[in-house]
Amino acid sequence: MVSRAVLIVVALLVIAATATATTILFINSKASGTPQVSEEQRLTRERFFGSNRELPPIQKGQEMRPRW
Repeated sequence: MVSRAVLIVVALLVIAATATATTILFINSKASGTPQVSEEQRLTRERFFGSNRELPPIQKGQEMRPRW
């Protein structure tokens, strides 16, 4: 007969493996479903946040704070 401690350890390992597999599947399914932004959404974002080009590099000694 198998002792109670062995059964508890096996049950905990099964629960941990199931939780890990579920987490990995959930993360992978979210990563592969990246929606494409429509042209209208892209234009609205550009109008709201400014142009779509890269920001200039930060110069030495330049502060990172808003200009208001």
